[in-house]
Amino acid sequence: MNLPPLDDLEIEEGNRVLVRVDFNVPLRDGKIEDDLRIVAALPTLTNLLDRGATVVACSHLGRPQGKVDEKYSMAPVAEHLSALLGRPVPLAPRLYGSHVEDTIIEAGPGA
Repeated sequence: MNLPPLDDLEIEEGNRVLVRVDFNVPLRDGKIEDDLRIVAALPTLTNLLDRGATVVACSHLGRPQGKVDEKYSMAPVAEHLSALLGRPVPLAPRLYGSHVEDTIIEAGPGA
């Protein structure tokens, strides 16, 4: 299958774009030890944000075996990504449901 290049996609301001990213980065005491995977995603995320898309980035940390475990929280990643992008990166409080939808709506275009 040939996928079109990112620049060939018709993205209008306000479009929501779901991006599967690999932000499963090594953490120690809640701090990111190596941000290579996050940095590698920046060109794609920046391209979409600059075009006015609302970007929903999905990832995971570790292998929580289907249980909620604070040590696998994406909060450190969202905080670090926010610093790298120079803009807020909201973190949905859950994986699904109205809380996720509310987070996306509140983020708005270019977020």
